[in-house]
Amino acid sequence: MTTPEVPPGIAEREEAAEQPDPQVETPRRRRRKSGLVRRESRLGVALMIPTVLVIVLLVILPLLWNIALAFQPARLINIQEVSLIGFDATLRNFEIVLSDNDFWPVLRTTFVYTIGGTVLSILMGLWAALALQKAFRGRSIVRGIVLFPYVVPVVAAAFVWQVMLNPRFGVINVWIERLGGNPIDFLGTRSYDISVFGLFTLTIPLALVTVIVFEAWRYFPFAFLFILAALQSQSKEIDEAAMVDGATISQRFVYVTLPGLWPVLSVLFLLRFIWTFNKFDDVYLLTGGGAGTEVITVKIIDWLTGRGNVGAAAALGIILALILSVVVFIYYKFFYVDEETA
Repeated sequence: MTTPEVPPGIAEREEAAEQPDPQVETPRRRRRKSGLVRRESRLGVALMIPTVLVIVLLVILPLLWNIALAFQPARLINIQEVSLIGFDATLRNFEIVLSDNDFWPVLRTTFVYTIGGTVLSILMGLWAALALQKAFRGRSIVRGIVLFPYVVPVVAAAFVWQVMLNPRFGVINVWIERLGGNPIDFLGTRSYDISVFGLFTLTIPLALVTVIVFEAWRYFPFAFLFILAALQSQSKEIDEAAMVDGATISQRFVYVTLPGLWPVLSVLFLLRFIWTFNKFDDVYLLTGGGAGTEVITVKIIDWLTGRGNVGAAAALGIILALILSVVVFIYYKFFYVDEETA
């Protein structure tokens, strides 16, 4: 007796019905999925632990220690007695710092140095980016040369500038003497009088201006890279249309190029302002903070090593951080533009 054959279509449907539906979660699939989620969670925690440890050890603990020092009468001679917890807080260190005769002049010098160096470096970077935007023979070599001040070690750069500006044998003063002038101590002169066509005399803080120029020369390549990338991402069609309509180079820059650079320029200003405000090595290597170039960071070192007042140095560091916090708040309040909501 022969078994009746099942039509092919019916057999395939029966096999498909016997197989579990991939869209339906069975207990076995739920257990497998939950086990995978747990493994991924453990892996994520394991990868985060080194980052958390670095942040705690290198950021949070030093910050808490600095705050604790600022509210205690901490000196170098009794630094071992200072505690992170369980101390009697006092504002004496802030009173000492704010009542110091040098505080407000140093703060003013810091702002002049920071704003001057920031604005000048961005302007130099903008000029270099505009000049090197279009292709020409040897452009890559010139771009590499432009980056040289940013990559050279600051110690080497400061040494070269000290030798170059030396009042006795510096190359700048050699040329000044050949032109009939007198040698100038650029890094050691607090104020210098310049006669403007014999009409009036202009007094400039020569050492401070020299340090600002050094700051701008050293860090304008950073602005150059950002601005060049922004220029290359801009559409050429709008500029070409403005040129066809008869717009001059200055008009195309003001009404076409510059509006597209404002977001980059604002971010550059914020970053350079913060970094320059915190700068210590450039000023210290060039002048040691003398001749009217003492900034807050140099003053912190003076409180710490020169006077042995650790608490006052910590208090001045907190004041510096508060000033920068206000600057960042002003930026995000009035100048920050969210591209998603713009």
